[in-house]
Amino acid sequence: MKKSLLAFAALGAFAGVAHAQSSVTLYGIIDEGFNINTNAGGKHLYNLSSGVLQGSRWGLRGTEDLGGGLKAIFVLENGFDTNTGKLGQGGLLFGRQAFVGLSSNYGSLTLGRQYDSAVDYVGPLEVGDQWGGYITAHPGDLDNLNNDYRVNNSIKFTSNNYNGLTFGGLYSLGGVAGETGRNQIFSVGAGYANGPLVLGAAYLNARNPAVSFFGNNTATSTLSTVTSPVIAGYTSANTYQVIAAGGAYTFGAATIGGTYSNTKFMNLGSSAATPFAGQTATFNNGEVNFKYQLTPALLVGAAYDYTRGSKVDGNSAPEYHQGSLGIDYFLSKRTDIYIVGVYQHALGDTLSTNGKTVVPAVASISNLTASANQNQLTARVGIRAKF
Repeated sequence: MKKSLLAFAALGAFAGVAHAQSSVTLYGIIDEGFNINTNAGGKHLYNLSSGVLQGSRWGLRGTEDLGGGLKAIFVLENGFDTNTGKLGQGGLLFGRQAFVGLSSNYGSLTLGRQYDSAVDYVGPLEVGDQWGGYITAHPGDLDNLNNDYRVNNSIKFTSNNYNGLTFGGLYSLGGVAGETGRNQIFSVGAGYANGPLVLGAAYLNARNPAVSFFGNNTATSTLSTVTSPVIAGYTSANTYQVIAAGGAYTFGAATIGGTYSNTKFMNLGSSAATPFAGQTATFNNGEVNFKYQLTPALLVGAAYDYTRGSKVDGNSAPEYHQGSLGIDYFLSKRTDIYIVGVYQHALGDTLSTNGKTVVPAVASISNLTASANQNQLTARVGIRAKF
């Protein structure tokens, strides 16, 4: 009997040590608000929507100390709509992130559904990842800096911080027998943060993007889910490529920053019949943004974004001018209320959403119903709570 009690006590002590070396954290964000869209297909629209400033989510983050500086890590993150309770990211249970791997003194190596390098290193420098949310993202989120699309079946390395320098890369296996290059995605990037200066740069390349990237689903037969008229007509491309860079500098309570991206849809017609087969469409995007911390609890911001695409079939090149204003007031460390307004003006011509004809470009603020003409204005009042 005494031996049994001693064995039980030893087992309990061992379990306590194991628990002390491991941790699992539950976290989340609930973002909800009221919107006005002055031109949703030609009509005014008033509605509630979820996850604009930050996507509404809950997740589990875990780590286990394996000794010698080595740790096992994992993240499972679910996106959802606060108004209806439905799943986000096309109905995937853990559509935001789902990965497991190891971290060491050199960095981490993880496997699963993850963010690409453009999102990691340049995304935080665009206004959509700061005080603006997805409605201030670049038109159609054409360069994915606002993280509309994740990467499935990916292997990712992220370095540790070396005196402000971080770097990493990602490779997604195509998963098609006999065609190792089909559906593959790869990206590399680096960032630098030292005092008031922050810099970032990245490269992203996706083959057969209508399936591998814009499909946003684990099934390799799922075609593009893109509905924005800014880029939907180009997703038949054989290759989607983004080169992006950005920077920010803080002086006192003010921060000024900017991003640049060059996005190419190469060899159109790879995944769908189109009279523009074999052509390449190029979009250049530039953003300047500014924010000022009026008080520890009150932030104001402004941004201007310009996008210009290449000519299609000799017609006028598409252009998008977008301006944004925002106010964010923190009621506490975890809860804030905010107001964001965005105006967009479109010019020129673009491809129709099926990629088969040239049509006049219309204003299309990211993730909203597109305008019926060249102009669109939206405003939102929201509240965000973190846990």
